[in-house]
Amino acid sequence: MLSRGKHRSPRRGACFMELASYLAGERWSDKPACTHPLLAHLARLVNDLTDDAERPRLALLIPRVIGLRSDDPHWDDELTLLAASRALPVVSEHHQRSLAVGILSCERRRAEREGREDLRFHPSSRRALDQVPLAERWAAAFVDQVGAVGSHHPGAAVVEIASVGLATACVPDPSGMLRDLLTDAIALCERLAGRERAAREPLVPEQWRPVVAAVSLP
Repeated sequence: MLSRGKHRSPRRGACFMELASYLAGERWSDKPACTHPLLAHLARLVNDLTDDAERPRLALLIPRVIGLRSDDPHWDDELTLLAASRALPVVSEHHQRSLAVGILSCERRRAEREGREDLRFHPSSRRALDQVPLAERWAAAFVDQVGAVGSHHPGAAVVEIASVGLATACVPDPSGMLRDLLTDAIALCERLAGRERAAREPLVPEQWRPVVAAVSLP
């Protein structure tokens, strides 16, 4: 059954990525080699932040993350900007500032890697920032003050802030927004990997429900 956190063995339950490791034939782990680390990080966050009653709906996504990985830094950029731009318009102000900083840092990193001095914003980044001009202004001042791009990619921090921000946002269905974010992140990685969706055989939800029933809490 899908449940929060890490589990020592399948007898104690499974989170999203642990079940992926099992299906991939790897050693039992929530950080299997079969999935890009940042995508796996997002999957663990969505798994843990999703309501118990809604978590079984994530199960149909698990086979899709198996084999989705790359060493191309472009994957980290795209996943980071997707998470930040999706959460930015709806999360609280302090989360907005952090996400805006994450977007600017990621865009600066992209420009530096490509040898450009100007920032050519990803379209989704630009649309999201346009909705929170005060947060963008604050973030620009902060990044200018901090200075050069650091050695570590901001992806892990940005994805965590975006996920927590969505889970606590004043929106009708935070679990649904988290699930949509993970679904779109997987689709993004599939496109980057050149994996055609049409080649996949659709999964039947009824086949999964006995395996990943809702967790009963004490």
